[in-house]
Amino acid sequence: MVTDTISDALIRLKNGYMARKADVVLPKTKVVLALFQLLAKNGYLGSVEIKDNNLKLILKYDHKTPVLTDLNRISKPGCRVYVNKNHLHKVLGGRGIGVISTPFGLLTDKEARDKGVGGEVLCEVW
Repeated sequence: MVTDTISDALIRLKNGYMARKADVVLPKTKVVLALFQLLAKNGYLGSVEIKDNNLKLILKYDHKTPVLTDLNRISKPGCRVYVNKNHLHKVLGGRGIGVISTPFGLLTDKEARDKGVGGEVLCEVW
């Protein structure tokens, strides 16, 4: 049994891109679904499909090169990382996105800055 579903899902996504897979199937949770819908909206995934209790992530490539270069899990179960609205930083100078868990749901770092909210920094993707 996996205790950190977000880390497990992110590693499955990264491994799928490294193995040049067309899609990745993983267990569905509300947070993981919201996370991957946010990544799909920002162009890091082709699409997210819900099948029974699983998510099917269609990976996106640009001329056989993965669109997602790397990702980094920031807040972990043993060490939560929270930032307020004044300390949200840009990922790779704005070329990547940070995923922030806020009272408004999961937002990118840019959306959180625009709304003036902080929260838990889940991961950074570029």
